[in-house]
Amino acid sequence: MNLLDAMRYLVALEQQRHFGRAASACHITQPALSNAIRALETELGVAIVRRGRSYEGLTAEGERVLASANRLLHEQELLRQDLHSSQAAPCGSLSIGAVPTTIPVAARFAARLQARHSGIKPIVRSLSSHEIESGLANLSLDIGLGYTDRGGKFTALPQYVEQYFLLRRAAAGAAVGVGPALQLGAALSWRDAAALPLCLLTPEMHNRSIVDAAFRAAGCEVMPAMQTNSIVSSVLSVLDGEVCTVLPGALMALARGHPGLEARPLREPDVRTPIGFMVATGTRHSRALAAALALATDAAWLRDADRHGKPSSA
Repeated sequence: MNLLDAMRYLVALEQQRHFGRAASACHITQPALSNAIRALETELGVAIVRRGRSYEGLTAEGERVLASANRLLHEQELLRQDLHSSQAAPCGSLSIGAVPTTIPVAARFAARLQARHSGIKPIVRSLSSHEIESGLANLSLDIGLGYTDRGGKFTALPQYVEQYFLLRRAAAGAAVGVGPALQLGAALSWRDAAALPLCLLTPEMHNRSIVDAAFRAAGCEVMPAMQTNSIVSSVLSVLDGEVCTVLPGALMALARGHPGLEARPLREPDVRTPIGFMVATGTRHSRALAAALALATDAAWLRDADRHGKPSSA
């Protein structure tokens, strides 16, 4: 049994939460992945995976093995990057977790980083705030982009301030164009927005808690007409349905190319949420992570990040 391979398969299984998808991610067959994990269980003398008709998660012992697997693979990647790259020419993988509302900015950041250092291979994953915080803590993520006001034992690098907009179909002649097919309308109060049929993100998403708090501060409660855990679905619901949605400015880029949409800034209250990169405190940085942190504090990038956080960048 190859211990490193088995550990890698276990990490993939927990990330994908499905044997077939984990095998595909590791470029092996599902029986090969299952056999490797069973061999690891035999080697360690404990059950690692709770098995039913499908993947049901890890046992308590499996969680401990997973923590060791993440540390082992992290150290392996640090060593590989130390041996095969330099500070001036970093090489290796970089795992980036981003909350869904920041994905357009995270993707631009990864592309900019890869263009600056062609040896770095970024991996951008859309994750919840809790998943990012857990990933940073257990070393399965190198860096996260999300809400820096949640606390936690992380070092934060501020990037931009999230502002909120109502995305709706535009009234003819009532807006000023700010990009391909996207128009910027007049400011709207949260109370007035509450009276509209809304498609909102589902309650377990941190962004929804921010939106709900804004509606409460405006003295109203909202019963959304639709709910979804997909940012893309919320935009499509505006395009093809009779609803509006509330999104941060960074996501207005998703409206590009769709005629007749309008973004209206939401006021009273004026909600501004800090967004930043986060890294685990006290851990040794890989060459790729050091390069990412240098870009994250670069003045030119920060100007772009601030612009990307507004609908005018769409």
